[in-house]
Amino acid sequence: MQQKNSSRIVVMTAGGTNPHVMINALARHFPDLHVIEEQPESKMTLLKRRARRFGWFTALGQLATMIASRLGKGVAAKRSEEIIREHGLSGDIDPKIPVTHVASLNDPACHAAVTELKPAAIFTISCRILSPATLAAIPWPVINFHAGINPMYRGQMGGYWSLVGNDAKNFGPTVHLVDKGIDTGGTLYEKRLTPAKNDTMATYPLLMTASATDIAVQALEDAVSGNLKPFQPVGASALRFPPTIWTWIYYGITKRIW
Repeated sequence: MQQKNSSRIVVMTAGGTNPHVMINALARHFPDLHVIEEQPESKMTLLKRRARRFGWFTALGQLATMIASRLGKGVAAKRSEEIIREHGLSGDIDPKIPVTHVASLNDPACHAAVTELKPAAIFTISCRILSPATLAAIPWPVINFHAGINPMYRGQMGGYWSLVGNDAKNFGPTVHLVDKGIDTGGTLYEKRLTPAKNDTMATYPLLMTASATDIAVQALEDAVSGNLKPFQPVGASALRFPPTIWTWIYYGITKRIW
């Protein structure tokens, strides 16, 4: 059972700069914040999963894009620092925030850690999909940050696909409840943004993360007060995946969207 009047928040993540930006922002509002950090899935595991879904040709094309995008992060480092600075945030690890390390958020060790912490709510960001068994083991609201507007841009690279699809009005992040689907839980808050001309696929997620700290805080405050009000957004539901390297290059050249 949840502790009465608990304001403890547990953040589940696989780590990284973007999650740290969000975690630091949340910690300002929720001093009793704990992090459960899992080991990221290996590139080979991700590649094999995508190959089963799309075939090896497409999966390798997607992997090539991710490698190219990561190489581009060095070029985008100045813009990333600018985003963090403009929002008054920090991507540095705060040693004062307690962290529990687990192999996977879907392991019994994670379930036990959450049960011991008894949070008012759980916030997920940049982590693997929680299994039905994990969701069943967590009797508290689970809220996710998603770098895209649901339901049109579920999955990955939502901001990129909205721009490629001439739908810039739906470039932005969503904070929503987690259910057994992929980004299908009820929306709590969403925000539309306008990326800068020098933003790319390497900085879109950070821009959305930094811009969404306020709606993430609001969603968690709603959870703590028992006042969550999810709604079902309009739009055709579509699950997105990273573009293949040839698709990425094509839109980069023809639309200047990288």
